[in-house]
Amino acid sequence: MTAPRQVLRGTTYLVTRRCLQRQFLLRPSATTTSIFQYLLAVGAERYGLQIHAYCVLSNHFHLVVTDPRARLPAFFQYVDGLLARAINASIGNWDSFWDGDSYSAVTLAAPRDVVDKTAYVLANPVAAGLVRSARQWPGLWSAPEQLGTAVVKVRRPKVFFDPKGKMPETVDLKLTVPPCFASDEAFREQVAAAYAEREVRAASSRTGFLGVLKVRAQRPSGRPKKEERRRGLRPRVAAKDPWKRLEVLGRLAEFLRGYREALAARREGEVGVVFPAGTYHLRVQHGVACAGSG
Repeated sequence: MTAPRQVLRGTTYLVTRRCLQRQFLLRPSATTTSIFQYLLAVGAERYGLQIHAYCVLSNHFHLVVTDPRARLPAFFQYVDGLLARAINASIGNWDSFWDGDSYSAVTLAAPRDVVDKTAYVLANPVAAGLVRSARQWPGLWSAPEQLGTAVVKVRRPKVFFDPKGKMPETVDLKLTVPPCFASDEAFREQVAAAYAEREVRAASSRTGFLGVLKVRAQRPSGRPKKEERRRGLRPRVAAKDPWKRLEVLGRLAEFLRGYREALAARREGEVGVVFPAGTYHLRVQHGVACAGSG
């Protein structure tokens, strides 16, 4: 049995989702960028998510987000489903789009972890050996100076979406600053410094880069030649401070223990079982009582 996610209000996450068999289904193009931007903006508005940073590579994407309403699973169910259908329609793909595993959502325990993982997201095109500078990346990517300030008015893509349908004609994609920072400037400055360090380190470890032209020439059905290590650990928490990490993992272990005890009691027919705060699926789908509201 897969361990349940704990979904708490106000949590900041590094989120990753991969394409089926690492295929280049998200290969950079004007159409893919417009679809992704549009659905990211619509989903964020619909479910109240705050978007802080993003990077969409050819076969996966990363987001740094905060979830004030504890709606992350609903957000991804909505956005992932429409992304798959819309991009498949645009590239003529009839097969599955996403990897069989669900999205990865890593809780960022402290401000320094938010900075570190945001820098990781921004430096990802270089670390992956695709371009020498992430600013050269032809796909969707949030530049450090945009963080907390960018508002992009995105028009509904001409492909897939019904021009007479209920989806909005335009929507704003906003990049906000995570709530744990004193000011927008502080967040941008810290991320810019950490990103620059990561990019230099990643570039110096490479002997060559694929380059923009070869990235654009990738077939959607193609995939990297180098095999990826599978079945590794899937962390749920990122924390540079070991004590903070233990603290957060301790709270997660307490949630899992309380969840399993409550579930066992419910299965035994006990009335009025209260599940721990952060219970999502049983609360939303089956209306179980929870400590707190999410």
